[in-house]
Amino acid sequence: MSDKERYNFQDKIRFVQDTQYVIGGKWKLPIIISIYHGHYRFNEILASIPNITNRVLSKELKHLEQNLLISRTVYDDYPARVEYKLTEYCETISKVLEAMEEWGKQHREKIKQTDK
Repeated sequence: MSDKERYNFQDKIRFVQDTQYVIGGKWKLPIIISIYHGHYRFNEILASIPNITNRVLSKELKHLEQNLLISRTVYDDYPARVEYKLTEYCETISKVLEAMEEWGKQHREKIKQTDK
């Protein structure tokens, strides 16, 4: 492998690792999907994702906000109202999510066939 190929290969690994850091883990994608489907408030998101805790949801929402995938808006109501929305930047991962969904569907079918 030439130096140029090695450099390109290392870049590819780093870019995939960056992606895994931002959207990887057990909860980030379910949170993004929940917000996408109209669950904008903390308790709505919490109720839509089985087994996630308040603490974990809060931590993951902060991580997604820091990485510019969601925005947090505090409304001056009484009581205060906070909503989370996907950013335009988050829409750039839609093709990745669609590909993951399709692969997951195919993989589930493949595993079901081998279990028979």
